Amino acid sequence: MRSGRSRDSGGMAEIRSIGVVGGGQMGSGIAQLAAVHGVNVWLHDTDAEALTRATKSISTSIQRFVSKGQLSQEVATGALQRLRCTSNLEELCSADVIIEAIVESEDAKKKLFSELDKLAKGSAILASNTSSISITRLALATSRPRQVIGMHFMNPPPIMKLVEIVRADAYASYRFPFLEGGDGGLALAQYEFGKTVICSQDYSGFIINRILMPMINEAFFTLYTGVATKEDIDTGMKLGTNHPMGPLELADFIGLDVCLSIMKVLHAGLGDSKYVPCPLLQQYVDAGRLGRKRGIGVYNYRKVTGATNLSSRI
Repeated sequence: MRSGRSRDSGGMAEIRSIGVVGGGQMGSGIAQLAAVHGVNVWLHDTDAEALTRATKSISTSIQRFVSKGQLSQEVATGALQRLRCTSNLEELCSADVIIEAIVESEDAKKKLFSELDKLAKGSAILASNTSSISITRLALATSRPRQVIGMHFMNPPPIMKLVEIVRADAYASYRFPFLEGGDGGLALAQYEFGKTVICSQDYSGFIINRILMPMINEAFFTLYTGVATKEDIDTGMKLGTNHPMGPLELADFIGLDVCLSIMKVLHAGLGDSKYVPCPLLQQYVDAGRLGRKRGIGVYNYRKVTGATNLSSRI
């Protein structure tokens, strides 16, 4: 795992501090990534318990990297010292970049971006970790649309090598003045965090989820119509197409509510019936079967007395 700042930034001004809004799996992962790479981090969530869970998760994850020899204890200690948690959004006012990783809701994100626009310093970049929502519409909720970008990290952010960068259509050619000759999101992801960057135009779902989510949705249709069992669907895709996880297992990992939300965004934004969410996916979400985070989704992850396999058949 890369750490520190041993890179040629091509004249890029140093990013000293970032804010991350949302203490869930993605937000805590982004905060961990930044802290390990030498950036001071404010992690915000309105829920104090969510921040407690995030802090514990980050500490456990960092120590796991140390135990595997992928990170030195010195870097790990420094990372935890650079991480600060807060329930006060105003604490993010001095951040060079603020990345939101809240619920995948356009209305919620617009409201947050409007608030961040008022408190962030004038040169700050406002970034969204959205995996499907229009960056142009989010940008127009602020007075600085040229400084709003999409930075879609893959899950989990400390491990996955890719970041998908999206710019609002009208400002795709804008270059941030405090990053000499560089795009702010690309510079942060590539030079600070050591990620591989791909760039997408601002279309619903961007690149990754435009391809991935219809596949997951089709897997649900395959299960819904009785073509095969969930185990055979996942085994077929793992062994037949060399995917590390089957599509239904992956949906549980992502969160079925997130998958459903993205399919609705694709359908609304692209207007094609092939993006209509599978009724079974909707039923599972309505029933609270959201995947691993709830202990049950397509598979059951809850511990059963005497059971050794948490992914038991349901």
